[in-house]
Amino acid sequence: MSGPAGGRGGTRDAAGNDDRAGLKWDRAARYLKIARVLHQHRDGIAAAAIADLVGVSKRTVYRDLAAMERDAGLPIWQDGGRYGLEEGAFLPPLDLTLHEAMTLFLAARALAKASDEYDSELIGAFVKLAAVLPPVLAEHVQATADIVAQRPPDPRFTRVFRTLTEAWARGRVVEIEYDAATYDASRGVRRARVRPFAIEPSALTHALYLIGHDEGRGGQRTFKVERIREASLTTDTFDASEGAGAAALLARGWDVIADQPVQAVAVRFSPSVARRVAETRWHASQVLEPQADGSVVWHGRVAGLYEIQVWILGWGADAEVLEPPELRASVVEQLRRAAATYGEPG
Repeated sequence: MSGPAGGRGGTRDAAGNDDRAGLKWDRAARYLKIARVLHQHRDGIAAAAIADLVGVSKRTVYRDLAAMERDAGLPIWQDGGRYGLEEGAFLPPLDLTLHEAMTLFLAARALAKASDEYDSELIGAFVKLAAVLPPVLAEHVQATADIVAQRPPDPRFTRVFRTLTEAWARGRVVEIEYDAATYDASRGVRRARVRPFAIEPSALTHALYLIGHDEGRGGQRTFKVERIREASLTTDTFDASEGAGAAALLARGWDVIADQPVQAVAVRFSPSVARRVAETRWHASQVLEPQADGSVVWHGRVAGLYEIQVWILGWGADAEVLEPPELRASVVEQLRRAAATYGEPG
């Protein structure tokens, strides 16, 4: 890992590579060190003492403290020249085995792939994981954090995401402004009061989704976080047991959309891809039916058809929908339109 931020001057290294990600990594690591110092000194500590412990100038400490409060949302207090963290700023530490830390790392890697946003919390999590992993794995953690750090920051997304996290963790109703015009311009922006049950990453759309009870619509709904323009906590609370079945409900869907009726789906895969299909469990309800010609029929029961349709289309001519009829018709229409786009007969 590189030294303090003051030791890195340009924006490109000797090989000509962009060095900004490394600078952000250094800054995140330094923020973590300062936060740990504050956490260890419950009665507060002077900026000069922090500077000595972290190995930076007092001016850098002042700048970092302001940025940590402004950008990372850490509740830092100041009293008589001493700085500290509000009670509850950190969750209790975890004592991880190597294999547990590796599992968390893989989960974070999956989240990094599933999100297209700059995420300071994700970078912070990587920094902490790097501290407990062997050097070879820690280097891979840093490389992953560098990739995340290269994404352009989105203050609005960060602000909304933190509000939703707070609402979910504390059982608070959240008010959101939701832009529903992506697929239908006539729908515009609507305000909704939502009881958060889960925040779920999507590997299909590289986005995050809020799953919760929409009080205005009177049922569970799925909201893409990127489409939430603003979010604010209310003083109203709800019983956390309302969302107890969210994980089981999500398991019905193909990806994140689980608030639609469950339907039986059957897809025949050609012999050329049958083994690849069979080596993965694509859904909890999956049942495979091998055929005499080497093909395989995939059976499952899925809430909603849009997400599984994207998966089916990805297999091209090697996948044939057998049921339900409306899914088969939709796939046929998509393939006809694709043929027309390429100037081929439908």
